Amino acid sequence: MLNAIIRWVGALALSAGILVTSACVSPKDAHADHKHAHGEDEKDRIYKGYFDDDEVMMRPLSDWRGDWQSIYPFLLDGTFEEFLMYKAEHGDKSVEEYREYYTTGYRTDVDRIVIEGDQVTFETKDTSFSGNYVDDGYEILTYQKGNRGVRFIFRKSGGDNEAPDFIQFSDHIIAPQKSKHYHLYSGSDRAALLERAPNWPTYFPSSMSGKDVAHAMMAH
Repeated sequence: MLNAIIRWVGALALSAGILVTSACVSPKDAHADHKHAHGEDEKDRIYKGYFDDDEVMMRPLSDWRGDWQSIYPFLLDGTFEEFLMYKAEHGDKSVEEYREYYTTGYRTDVDRIVIEGDQVTFETKDTSFSGNYVDDGYEILTYQKGNRGVRFIFRKSGGDNEAPDFIQFSDHIIAPQKSKHYHLYSGSDRAALLERAPNWPTYFPSSMSGKDVAHAMMAH
């Protein structure tokens, strides 16, 4: 009924070729000190994927609480044309090449996700199903170009059979902070999900229009 909810955005897309470099299964194992800014604004440095292991801290599911929409429909209905043109002007692909790239990246049949407490509800055009999720640690990943990312992982503890056994959030944030968007990787195999890169379904607040989302992506 649901194709696994696999795999931001624009320059935010994750690279292929991921290597797991470290893991954490408990908040007490992380350190609170945030170190050097390397001559850049610290948030920008971290957003781009340059940070130390001891800057990473486990995050609660409440960081992603809210009502979220997939941005895939905005690509299909033409809302993202301005964004694609912007990418072509500033990147290394044509408009059509970017269209193909993001069509693969954003593809999902889960149009809406609602997160409240420990419950995550997934909605497709035809159905909805929910799961209850508990903290299952995080993994630090190293990408081919040398930058890194963190997957914050939650394991299903109850709910509908259709709900994925694992969900993994990636949003360019590495310590407790309310998320403004995220990529969601989900399925039944925790380790295999860490290796998936070509597809990264991306979610923004449902209150945002497609043009709002496009402009937010161009601002990064």
